[in-house]
Amino acid sequence: MSTASSSTPAPGKSVKSISGLGPFLRPYRGRIVMALVFLILAALTTLVLPLALRTLIDEGMVSADPGQRLMAMRDHFLALFGVGVAMGVFSASRYYSVTWLGERITADIKAAVYAHVIKQSPEFFETTQSGEVLSRLTADTTLIQTVVGTSVSMGLRNVIMAIGALVMLVISNPYVMAQVLGGLVLVVLPAVAYGRRVRKLSRASQDRVADASAIASEVLNAVPVVQSYAAEQREADRFHTATEGAFKTGERRIRARAVLVAFIIIATMGALLWGLYQGTQAVIEGRISAGHMGQTVVYAILLLSSFAALSEVYGDILRAAGATERLMELLSARSSIQEPVQALRLPAPHGGSSVTLKQVVFHYPSRPKQTALNQFDLTVSPGETIAIVGPSGAGKSTIFQLLLRFYDPQSGHIALDGTDIAHLSLGDLRQRIGIVPQDSTVFSTSALENIRYGRPSATDAEVKAAAAAAHAHDFISALPEGYGTFLGERGVRLSGGQRQRISIARAILKNAPLLLLDEATSALDTESERAVQAALEAAMKNRTTLVIAHRLSTVVNADRIVVLQDGHIVDVGTHTELMARNGLYAKLASMQFDNAAAA
Repeated sequence: MSTASSSTPAPGKSVKSISGLGPFLRPYRGRIVMALVFLILAALTTLVLPLALRTLIDEGMVSADPGQRLMAMRDHFLALFGVGVAMGVFSASRYYSVTWLGERITADIKAAVYAHVIKQSPEFFETTQSGEVLSRLTADTTLIQTVVGTSVSMGLRNVIMAIGALVMLVISNPYVMAQVLGGLVLVVLPAVAYGRRVRKLSRASQDRVADASAIASEVLNAVPVVQSYAAEQREADRFHTATEGAFKTGERRIRARAVLVAFIIIATMGALLWGLYQGTQAVIEGRISAGHMGQTVVYAILLLSSFAALSEVYGDILRAAGATERLMELLSARSSIQEPVQALRLPAPHGGSSVTLKQVVFHYPSRPKQTALNQFDLTVSPGETIAIVGPSGAGKSTIFQLLLRFYDPQSGHIALDGTDIAHLSLGDLRQRIGIVPQDSTVFSTSALENIRYGRPSATDAEVKAAAAAAHAHDFISALPEGYGTFLGERGVRLSGGQRQRISIARAILKNAPLLLLDEATSALDTESERAVQAALEAAMKNRTTLVIAHRLSTVVNADRIVVLQDGHIVDVGTHTELMARNGLYAKLASMQFDNAAAA
């Protein structure tokens, strides 16, 4: 999937895009019906007001006796107050119902989009920026909330009022209002046609806002790097350029929408004033009463205000249509990694797992001409520790990504405990694999919960035991609130080595039969590396372990060392055997050990 900000709306789409919200509305059909009932009642009570006003003028003021006239007016004013009370109750009920729907549906959309996005394979995130996704989850859902919780309700209410007022005006003055109605049709047709341009500009405006959000998200996650290169002003200028682009696009949208609103109001006012002029002539000629004329004026005002409000609502709906398209794009994205239709179940693990990669050929979707693994074969026995070494780009990390089924190979076969991993549920497969990545991830929560992420059901004692095994207990205990200390976003309160030990503790706690260590000690100093290496060796007992290492001193005791180059295995053996062959491994080891001795 390409970055959504680069996409353009399909020319045939319009307000119909809102229909994408249908699945989120269906569970609340009862609430929607209730809101519609209150909406109709509120609109009808508003339409009753002109009739009550006509009765007040024509009947409440006709009696010659002042006392009778006062009593009649009092009764009519009480009736008007009763209409006002009903209007207030129904309007408040309508407001509560539709606002609740807006909040509820927006929350459901956010949850659905987020749950869908985090299930996507890494291929999705190769082409879609996280800032773009966040923009859709915030700005676009806010637009939808406004439409569902306010605009649609106001639109329907004004449609009912406009139709009701128009019907009453036609009944009162059929000849005149036929002319007015013809004029309104001439207003609506060009407004709808021009509205398409407003919708396209709305979508473009939201895309430009998302571009700016993506830049901000990327830079804020790399502030130390930005500052170390004295690039603050450069990045500020880049963000300013993006926000200016969003402003310019938004300015065009606002201008187009302003033209649309002005056209609708001016044209509608012209048509209604023509009708009112005809009505005043009828009063002068004695064809209608003053109350009839007052009723006509109020209905005309209701019709005019309804059309003016509908022009605003239409603009909101056009913007929400663009937002809905963008959100539906996310929900329609399909991961290239799919769960099997009938997943096989592996037996409960006893010790380590066996791993088999046979004739595996793989290239990343974003680099189709560059083969990461080519005819790759590897068999690992349960409980065996295999080190995978080689120069950068040899395909080491790719093996881990395929084992976790972040990607599927273009050809070949990968099995865990004798079962093709494509036939296992993703949850079952990944539950059997513990990993310590090169870039340790620390969540913005406490140290205790960061380690417990490896096994949410673990007790505090088990968490602390895993921390002790990873040599993390001492520095965690020294934190201001010990294990309850908040570690900050991405663990900014910890050093690189401390974050790495948190990650190791998490993998130890998970206690999976297959352990993947991707440069697990890369961020540690020599003393800490020795301590953690001892902890890792203890954790690797009775389980299968695959270790990626650039620092070859950490893998000299592996059962076998697999040497990769350009996606191929070029040598396999123990440290002693490989050194004796004087191949690629021996060259890499000699350079490292010589450099270490010189240092």
